[in-house]
Order: sequence, then C-alpha cells, then structure tokens
Amino acid sequence: MATSTENVFSSEGIPEKERFECWRELIGRSRDSEVTSDHSADFRAEMRRLELGPVTLLRTSFPPTRFHRTARRVQRSDQETFHLTLLLGGGFALSRGTEPTVILEPGKLHMLDSSHSFDLRSYGSRAEAPSERRVEAVGIDFPISLLPLPPHRLQEVLGRGFSSREGTSALLTDFIVGLDRQAAALGPVETPRLGGIVIDLVSAWIARELDAEATVPDDSRQRALVENVRAFIGRNLHDPELTPAVIAATHHISVSYLHRLFTRRSDGETVAAFIRRHRLERAHRDLADPALRALPVQTVAVRCGLPRASEFSRAFKAAYGLSPREHRRRTLGGPAHGRPAYG
Repeated sequence: MATSTENVFSSEGIPEKERFECWRELIGRSRDSEVTSDHSADFRAEMRRLELGPVTLLRTSFPPTRFHRTARRVQRSDQETFHLTLLLGGGFALSRGTEPTVILEPGKLHMLDSSHSFDLRSYGSRAEAPSERRVEAVGIDFPISLLPLPPHRLQEVLGRGFSSREGTSALLTDFIVGLDRQAAALGPVETPRLGGIVIDLVSAWIARELDAEATVPDDSRQRALVENVRAFIGRNLHDPELTPAVIAATHHISVSYLHRLFTRRSDGETVAAFIRRHRLERAHRDLADPALRALPVQTVAVRCGLPRASEFSRAFKAAYGLSPREHRRRTLGGPAHGRPAYG
C-alpha cells in the first residue's frame, strides 16, 4: 500500500520552550525568512506539509507572527521559489520595498518570491481574545522556473491581493483546499501528477490576471480547462439538465472539442460517463451517511441529479451489485427509507 507524503506537526506534546523553534525550522524549509512572534514563549501551532513532486503544499495555524525576508537574506540564499498563499482566517499586512502596504483579509490570495525582500505581519481575528487570536492559511511553494510565463510579467502579480471567489482563482482555490482535505489519503504515486495540475492552474490564473493567456503553452491550457470542467461538473451534479452541450457552452468551446479533449485526458472516459459515475458515487456515499438517514432514497437520488427512479435503481445495482435500499440497509442497519421503486 502506498504511504502518504504528508507530514504533520503539532505543538501539543512539545515542551513550551521548543515549540516556536520547531515550527520556525519547519516553515523555513521552503519559506526562508526571519520569523518572530510575541507568542514565542508558548507557541501553539499546527502545520501540514504535503509534497507534490516539486510543489509543496502547506496548511498551517499559528498565533500572530512576523515573516521578514531581508535583502541580506536574499543575497545570502535565494531558493528561487514562488510562495502562493490563501488566507483562511486572521489577516496579513504585506510590505514590499517602497510599495504601499497591502492589507489582506480571509479569502484573499497573494504571491511572493524568494528573490525579493518582503515584510509580512500576520494578526488574528479582532473578535477573539488576544491570547486566542489565530492565523489560518494554506499555500503552495514551487520553483519559479515551473511557470511558463515571461519572468518580467510575473512581477506584476507579486505582492497584490486577489479575490479567491471568482473565475480561475476560485478553481485554483478549490483545488488547493481539496488537496489539503485529502492529504492523508494521497500516496507518492499520484502526488507528482497533482503537483503538475496545481502549476497548470496557477499558470492559467496568472495568465488571466495579466491578460496573457496566449503565452501559456497549449498543453497547460488544456489541462487547466479539463480541471475546470471537472470542477464545474462537481458543483452541478444535482442538475438533471447537466449535459455535455451545457458544459461546452459554459466554457465557450464546441461539444466535439470538449469530448475529444476530456476523453484524451481522462483515460478514455467520456464526459457523460464521468457525470454518471460521480452521481452514483455521491448517491452511494449519501445513502451511507447517518446524518441523511431520514431522507427518502428518492430524495437522495434527486439531489444527485438522478430523478428517474427505475433508471437510478438499475444503474446503482449495475455499479455496486445491490439496490440503493439494500446498500442503505447494510451500511446503516434498521429499516430502509424510500419508495419501493428503488428496490
């Protein structure tokens, strides 16, 4: 069985005097800066590191802290790395040279590089007691050389705050957050491929921000488009009218191009087959969820975009070897809910 590439740190169980140094050493492996905190005497922090080939994913929770990468530090050691961060809780005040300070709130993306100095001060939510204020963030670190965009154009996005709730940035954010949630289940065989997808999505996002889509190689654009389509399908599985034609129109491409591109990058699986499989997987999961026990089987099916009772029952049994009702009975026990049409 493949082992996870995930590394988890928690300050619990570490002597108080050693907590800050342990956390600082870990984050300094890919984000080298002078790290200080007023809470260093009893630094309560958590961190998850996930290696995705040349990409490192970091998920961390910590008290207010300052990260200062000085010009001297840049001269002494430059890892030539980009740092992309999504702030989930708390806030950042970011200063770069003579540029105005940028205030970053939850939901904001920002990117820095190791080749320039910066001063990043974090603070916790004002609604919390000073001793309980936390900063929550997830980010990725990767070599500058991986982005297929002109270096001089990339400087235009550094040190700025971007919304993570719309367009390509929302897709990138969802993917990174999803990787963090699934970190423990990922093995070394699949993680390098996922790192490549992250780079494609970052490239597509930056190219859109710079109005420079033409500079991104066709292969990267195509991979990003397929991931966008998969994410769109995941958000709209409940809609029984979700079809390849609707998906193609939403993404401003032809149906034939959608079929050709998606099948080539999905090991031969068609768009329709992908939709059907994920609907059945969601129904299979929801029927085994104790929190949804009171929902009739038919309601679960409708929520998954499968409103026709007989078709749902046949497809479910073909996929899993038993009816929806039998699956619920075996996983949850007791009487099954639902209409007889579902077997």
